[in-house]
Amino acid sequence: MANTGKQPFEEKAINVNNQANKLSLKEKIGYSLGDTASNIYFQTFIIFLLNFYTDVFGIPAAAVGTMFLLTRIFDAINDPIMGTFADRVNTRWGKFRPLIIFFAIPFVVMGVLTFTTPDYDVSGKLIYAYITYNLLMVMYTIVNVPYSALMGVITPSSLERTEISSFRFVAAFVGGLIVQGSTIFLVKYFGNGNDAVGWQWAMGCLGGLALIFLFITFITTKERVQPPKDQKTDLRKDLSDLFANKAWLLIGGATVFQLIFIVMRNSTIVYYFKYYVLDQQLNLFGNIIDLSYESFTSSFLLSGTIFTILGAILTKWMSKKFDKKFTYVGCLLISSIANIFVYFLQPHNVVMIYLLNLIVSFVWGPVSVLQWAMYTDAADYSEWKNKRRATGLIMAASLFMLKLGLTLGGALVGWMLAFYGFVANQPQTNEATKGIILLISIYPAVFGIIGVLLMLFYPLTNKMMISMEQDLSVRRQET
Repeated sequence: MANTGKQPFEEKAINVNNQANKLSLKEKIGYSLGDTASNIYFQTFIIFLLNFYTDVFGIPAAAVGTMFLLTRIFDAINDPIMGTFADRVNTRWGKFRPLIIFFAIPFVVMGVLTFTTPDYDVSGKLIYAYITYNLLMVMYTIVNVPYSALMGVITPSSLERTEISSFRFVAAFVGGLIVQGSTIFLVKYFGNGNDAVGWQWAMGCLGGLALIFLFITFITTKERVQPPKDQKTDLRKDLSDLFANKAWLLIGGATVFQLIFIVMRNSTIVYYFKYYVLDQQLNLFGNIIDLSYESFTSSFLLSGTIFTILGAILTKWMSKKFDKKFTYVGCLLISSIANIFVYFLQPHNVVMIYLLNLIVSFVWGPVSVLQWAMYTDAADYSEWKNKRRATGLIMAASLFMLKLGLTLGGALVGWMLAFYGFVANQPQTNEATKGIILLISIYPAVFGIIGVLLMLFYPLTNKMMISMEQDLSVRRQET
């Protein structure tokens, strides 16, 4: 056979994903534990924070919704600033790792203060909430932007990054399991009837665990991918490249709607069980068991997270078989459709409530994993197209989109609860109950479907990524 000078697709895959680009199991696990730490806080924000502010702290739902909007917009603006700063850090430990460890302790302290309940009137409590939550989110940004950017420089291989993203999100969901399985019980144990005290101690325990995980991430990882040696610092050019990056724009837009979906759904879970499913007696194998809404909530969250982990573990196989793009699109579509059916369930349909949650949770695993793998692909795409690399800015801007979704989702839940007439710690009217059901079913699904439509236009297939990495590998060897 004549030598055409072109390598077959399979050979390129082997060359790009060679042994030099592979990460050790120790480094994959060490990196992933950083997301266990972050997700301990992120899951607490999504699942419990709104309920804490309304039912424990005593702030009206509409006021919390507005606070989420203003605070999280301020926080989201900080992400690109932090990413730009991180890109310009140069130490013997790298650009991103030092920021993770240096700000870990302030991050944990602010977590405890945010869930501390001073004895103020409603106005004083609202001011306190604004200050502490703002500072907590600033610390979250300072730690999490460098952590996310680290994945883009830990290896040049897209396939390897997809695998480490799977490790990362299995670990993230372990963080979710820790939160879902322990938080309510920690609050009850330490509070002994006083939830305000219980929340403060619970966050102290969870924060201490997060601190240990962040330290492990720092000592087990290494930064390997550097910007081109002749690249000059130019913020205007970096921003221009970002907004011309079609791949980033599409996955970023999908992230906003994806996060509105999950925040709206998950923030409503506690309300759904507390005010709609309620405490029940269940007949399990002939035994009558009394189950509280707290038990329902914890078991619902835990079982869902276990299935999400299973989905995350299978992501590498799915993305190889069906391509990253179509795996993401298909899983987000299935989760949206399954979520719609929740609207038609009655409180006694416990089995179907759990079954639909398991379906949504399983397909959510690949969505979460591939989201971040695609962001690092977008960083490669920008370098390939523009001969410049700004990993910190791209990952920070990606966190901006994530937090924008978090902001809008949290604000919408607070406002919609108020719109439907929700009153904390009281039996709800039919209208308020209808609002809670819509917030956990139809409304999130609409946003998920919008994300699906956006990602149909995403340009980076697996085949294109391998070809692109081949070109980048040659360039880096030449410089």
